[in-house]
Amino acid sequence: MSAESGAERPEAQGPQRSLAGTVAFGAGLILVLATATLGAFAAVALLGRAVDAAPLSGMVPDDGNNALAVGGIAVGGLTGLTLPVILFGTVRGNEDTPRLGPGAAARKVLAVLVFDVWLLVVALLTAQLGWLLPARVTTVVAVFAVGFGWMPLAMVPWERFGLGDALGKRRGSAASRQAE
Repeated sequence: MSAESGAERPEAQGPQRSLAGTVAFGAGLILVLATATLGAFAAVALLGRAVDAAPLSGMVPDDGNNALAVGGIAVGGLTGLTLPVILFGTVRGNEDTPRLGPGAAARKVLAVLVFDVWLLVVALLTAQLGWLLPARVTTVVAVFAVGFGWMPLAMVPWERFGLGDALGKRRGSAASRQAE
């Protein structure tokens, strides 16, 4: 055992980010947050028009409109958050996380769109409570239903469909590299 104190031992420091890297990270973060916010506003506006106009007018009661707004916030925010990240992944990579190929990026975008449809169905089903409950109660139920709407999809064994293997292999290979 060594008699050295902790203050005398040199500390291992990770690589420092350059000023240009910090600025690029900040700009990317602002872009992603802006697209998430604008996506949420856009989805709420589009769903509001769909409810007021012909497609969903008879399907959604007046007390269920807020449930669709909650679903629109979730869909627009999720899409606005993930699409720039996926696009960044197609142009940026390193040895730990390689660039996304066009096929992988397309599968991720398709998965986001499928999840968006799922959240809209959950919001539409929750909006049906507006026939029985007041608007405020329907809105609270919609926040929980849409907020936890991802849970059934998280329980699907994606490996059986061939969709979870690539992620597991990538994680396993990164873990084995760190162990070496």
